[in-house]
Amino acid sequence: MTELDTFPPRYGTGSLADILPSALAVLGVPGNPDALGLGEGPLSGVRRIAVLLVDGLGYRLLKYASAVAPTLADFTSGRIGALRPLTAGFPSTTPVSLVTLGTGMPPGAHGVVGFTLNIPDTERVLNHIRWNGDPDPMLWQPLDTRFQRAAADGVAVTVVSRPEYDGSGLTTSAFRGARYRGASGPDEIAAGMREALAEGDRSFVYGYIPDVDANGHYHGVDSPQWRSAVARVDRLLTMLADGLPADTALIVTADHGMIDVPDEARVDITAHPEMRRGVRLITGEPRVRYVHTLPGSAGDVGDTWRAVLGDRALVLTREEAIDTGWFGPVPPGNAARLGDLIAVCTGRNVILNVPEADMEATSLLRAYHGSITAAEMEIPLLTLRGTVTPPG
Repeated sequence: MTELDTFPPRYGTGSLADILPSALAVLGVPGNPDALGLGEGPLSGVRRIAVLLVDGLGYRLLKYASAVAPTLADFTSGRIGALRPLTAGFPSTTPVSLVTLGTGMPPGAHGVVGFTLNIPDTERVLNHIRWNGDPDPMLWQPLDTRFQRAAADGVAVTVVSRPEYDGSGLTTSAFRGARYRGASGPDEIAAGMREALAEGDRSFVYGYIPDVDANGHYHGVDSPQWRSAVARVDRLLTMLADGLPADTALIVTADHGMIDVPDEARVDITAHPEMRRGVRLITGEPRVRYVHTLPGSAGDVGDTWRAVLGDRALVLTREEAIDTGWFGPVPPGNAARLGDLIAVCTGRNVILNVPEADMEATSLLRAYHGSITAAEMEIPLLTLRGTVTPPG
């Protein structure tokens, strides 16, 4: 399989949605199936678990990352811990993935099914990264999080992430139920996670670092800036792994991978005005576009988009997209958030210049993610159990 081949999510057997239920099953929290078998191996009996999510560090990128990251290289070579591939959910993008991780459910179930979405029965577009609380996240994403379930069972639950994310709609949707601790940079994140791990009789800590994703977007995969970001992540891993107590486990994963996109693979909608005929709104993101059509125009719009895009994208109806199973089961209320048509980019192609949905600089990025290719969908699961006997 090449990195650009289709790689569907493996919900229930090996996906991002299975990490927290499996980890909490190890801690004895009821109602959490251990689909990943974490409790059957070296994590059996641990009382404290830290999960670190490295934004953008897909499984296929580890071959580049290991060259500048000694601790990460120890994982990938098998010298320490264990490594296996999982899949992200679909679309393979940060807000979708964070809520998938936090709820332990596929995107179709929790409803955060895109980077930007049309709020049904309105002309509004919700950007999940810039979500200030309207719509109410408790209504937009009503499922309990795994953090809530763990806290209800007496586990000390903490999120360690950037201070500016505290209280956002996305944070509330993905991580409600946990105590939030603001931290920026490897040193603060490591200190916050290690201190939170020591709390209570059982503890569960989630940490997040965005540097690899940001530098990949703006400078490209394996660029000097990307490598510097990976080196910072490696320092964080080293601080978390060194001296890890024997009753504690560290799990490292990602929310998606990433691919570089050359100039010739960028489809500019402004150069194809016919793509806007019969279209009400375009949402999603460059690798997966949701096309909301005017009444009665979906068929014609689909024909036009297929003619313009050719083999650069799969253009599916909403029903066809749901039937792929890529979103997991999709209840009717969440299906309305998808477009009448979904354009899923193949190869290295992107669909750009959609003012309703895009941040101004989106067209200037070097690398992207969101689609269904192996490079974007495969994510790592690194696990390490500590060896140091706790005092007392």
